[in-house]
Amino acid sequence: MLVHCKRLYRVPCAALLLLACSNPESMSQGTAAPSDGTGALEPQHPSAMEPAPPPAVASTPPNAAEMPAIGGISRVPSAGPNEGDTMGPAAAPPPGAETMPPDGTEMPATSPSGAVDPGNAGDGDFNIDTFATQPDLTNRGAPMGRSFSFTMDSTKSVIFDGSDATLQASKPRLTTRNIAVYIPAQYHDGTPAPLLVMQDGPGSGQRNGQFDALNRALDNLTIAADPARKLPAFVAIAVQNGGNDAQGSERGLEYDTLSDRYARFVELEVLPAVLSDPQISAAYPGLSFTSDPEGRATLGCSSGGAAAFTMAWFRPDLFRRVITYSGTYVAQQTNGQPEAAMYPLGAWEYHSSLNLVGNSDPKPLRVFLNVNGMDNGYNAPESGYHNWLLANQHMAAALKSKNYHYRFVTAAGIGHCDARAWQATLADALVWTWAGYPTD
Repeated sequence: MLVHCKRLYRVPCAALLLLACSNPESMSQGTAAPSDGTGALEPQHPSAMEPAPPPAVASTPPNAAEMPAIGGISRVPSAGPNEGDTMGPAAAPPPGAETMPPDGTEMPATSPSGAVDPGNAGDGDFNIDTFATQPDLTNRGAPMGRSFSFTMDSTKSVIFDGSDATLQASKPRLTTRNIAVYIPAQYHDGTPAPLLVMQDGPGSGQRNGQFDALNRALDNLTIAADPARKLPAFVAIAVQNGGNDAQGSERGLEYDTLSDRYARFVELEVLPAVLSDPQISAAYPGLSFTSDPEGRATLGCSSGGAAAFTMAWFRPDLFRRVITYSGTYVAQQTNGQPEAAMYPLGAWEYHSSLNLVGNSDPKPLRVFLNVNGMDNGYNAPESGYHNWLLANQHMAAALKSKNYHYRFVTAAGIGHCDARAWQATLADALVWTWAGYPTD
């Protein structure tokens, strides 16, 4: 149980809808441009971006608790709980900061799976300026699990049925959605499995390379000799987005809308589809998923990262461990959404303006954030609400101000969702994110 979560937390009543879009991103090196109707992500090189000096690399302060170091990563010295915080004094809780869950029930005060607070090791702000792929993301000869794939018929979705009034005909949605599932060799059939849901995959142009690396991390780290680096045998599930990008698109509707809509889609449609898939159920007839939110993680980049955080923010009774790369914590929500009346600047409201994170009671979340020194809009004015670098910096500051367990890694000299960022950090991010969860 996380120390800052000893009280009973509730999920906002207002959370009835979901997440939307952003610039889709290629996990090949570079930034990304809007996709076509297939949902594919294409490389982009914004001409307005000029190289910025890399962030200062600072030495670790004395006695600072730290995860094992990887070449080129260093801790940024702490400025104290609130020093340098530009968010201003706490205000009355804004809409969405209420403490009543949608179903009217209280979340358990203890973890049914036996998860514990691992302490502050590895928390804080870090810089990296070298990008060697972590060995645990590669094939090191460990026993491999089993891979499965299937499609979902998007026309039969109850939550995303294609009828939303904000969807634009010029941005057609996909009629089928690819799902990839990886079950590690160390999973024992018949036991409730922890899980991780990854956004924007699989499919043509999606982040298939990152999902493959995630699976290799499961192979290697579920049998790690070092208990501090051992991962639980979670099931990895990659969910393709609904197609296209940005305001007016299905991807945007799913990922950038501030509500619990996408979290409910995953919980009520995707996870049951995984369990009922004929190939999976034949291979693992006893497969089930833990209902303990401490055993449920989310992962994404760009708007997929915003979606990952939104899943946990609006439904901490379902998801509590979050990994985001180049998270779209900017004003990307479609204006016509009902949520826009409550959250007019979309995900920018998490850390600024309404400052949902800073003005709400802490939620039982554990959050890894990455941003890159030349991320989207890194030299854009803050007044435009579309500077990813500033947005992620503000997000980290907001989490810090409320004493969350957070880990914030800035990668120097690279752009939006550059594959080098996750190649250099994902294994450690997984280890830190799952800290405190039982591995046996």
